[in-house]
Amino acid sequence: MNVDIVIVGAGPSGLCLARALSGQGLTITIIEQQSFEGISNPAFDGREIALTQHSAKAMQELGLWQRIEPHAISQLRDAKILDGQSQFEMLIPHQLSKFRELGWLISNHLIRKAAFESVQQAIEQSGDITLITDQKVVKVKADEISAHVVLSNGTTIHARLVVAADNRFSTTRRMMGISANMHDFGRNMLVCCMTHENPHDHIAWEWFDYGQTLALLPMNPDPLNGKYRSSVVITVPSEEADELTQLNPEAFSKDAERRFVGRLGKMELISTIHSYPLVSVYPNRLVGKRFATVGDAAVGMHPVTAHGFNFGLLGVQTLTKEILAAHQARQDIGNKTLLERYERTHRIKTRPLFFLTRLITEIYTKESPPAKILRKTLLHIGERLTPFKRSIAASLTGR
Repeated sequence: MNVDIVIVGAGPSGLCLARALSGQGLTITIIEQQSFEGISNPAFDGREIALTQHSAKAMQELGLWQRIEPHAISQLRDAKILDGQSQFEMLIPHQLSKFRELGWLISNHLIRKAAFESVQQAIEQSGDITLITDQKVVKVKADEISAHVVLSNGTTIHARLVVAADNRFSTTRRMMGISANMHDFGRNMLVCCMTHENPHDHIAWEWFDYGQTLALLPMNPDPLNGKYRSSVVITVPSEEADELTQLNPEAFSKDAERRFVGRLGKMELISTIHSYPLVSVYPNRLVGKRFATVGDAAVGMHPVTAHGFNFGLLGVQTLTKEILAAHQARQDIGNKTLLERYERTHRIKTRPLFFLTRLITEIYTKESPPAKILRKTLLHIGERLTPFKRSIAASLTGR
C-alpha cells in the first residue's frame, strides 16, 4: 500500500491534520488502535478544553466549530489566580485583550466527535483519506526514498511522510529513536463536572492552594436544572487521588466544598470522575527522517496554562502550510529542509511557554516558608503590573 502521508493516531490533532490536508491532491492514511465506534462516538472523559481565540478560528476553518451545539460552548470571559488561603487574587480581565472573552470552553469528547465528523465529510467529498482502526503500528523506519509503517496485522504501508499524533508518550516517536524529556510531578489530576450554588461569572480559576492545586473552568448552566456549572480540576498527590476516586458522589461533593472553602456554596457532582497522571513531556526532536510529530506527541504540556490542544492546532497549521507549499511546488513533502523548518517554527511557538509553565508550577507548588512568601510576593507584584497581565491575556487568547 502506497500513500503520501501516514498519520498515526486519530485524536483531535491527527484528525485535524488529515482534514487540513484533504482536497489538495494528497493521499492520506490514518492509523488508530481504537475501534471505529470508539472514535466515532467518543465517551465523556472529564476533560474540558480551554480554547484560545486563535484555536476557535482554526476550528471554524476546519469545520469543527459548526458541528458543536452552541449550548456546549462556554464563554471563558476572565481568569484569576489565587494562592494559599489568602482572599487576594490576581485578575486577568478580558478588557486587556481585543476580545469580549479570553477564550472558550468545550468538552474534549465533543471536539473529538466534531473532528471525526469533519474527516468523514472530507472522505465523502474528496475520497483522499483512508481510516484504519483496530490496528497498532508495530514498526516504523525510513530511508532517503520513503518511510515504511508496519501494522499489527502484518500490513506494510509506504509513505513519503509519517506523522505521529498518538500521545505524549508516543510509541511511534520512540520507534524513530527520538527521546524526550519527561517530568513526573508525582500528582494526579482529577477532573469532573459539578454544579454549585454561587455564580462563577464565567471566570476561570487557578488556585495554588497548599497541598493541592484547584482549577475551575466555567461552563454554561446545567441544561436540566439551570444551576451554575463548572469543570472542576483537583490536583493532589497520586495516593490521595486514588482515595478521592473511591468516594461516593455525596462524599466527593462535600469534600470538594471543603477544598474550595465554601466559596462556591453547595456543590454537587453530576458526572463521572476521571484521573490523569501529571507528566509533562518535551521531545528532544520534533522531526526525524521523513517523520514529524504533532499534538501531544510534539508537546505534552502541563495543563495549568490550558495550552495543550491549542499548541496541537498550531502544530497542525504550521506543518500543513509546509507540506502544501512543497506539494504545490512539486517538491518532496518529506524533505529534510521542510521538516527542520517546521521543527524550528513550532519550537519557537511552544518552547518558551512550556518551560515558563514548568517554572510557575514549581514555584507555586513548593510549600516551605520562604517559598510561600515568594509566591505571595510575586502574585501581588503581578496584580500591579498591567503590561504583565496584558501579556498573560494575549497568551490566553492565542494572540
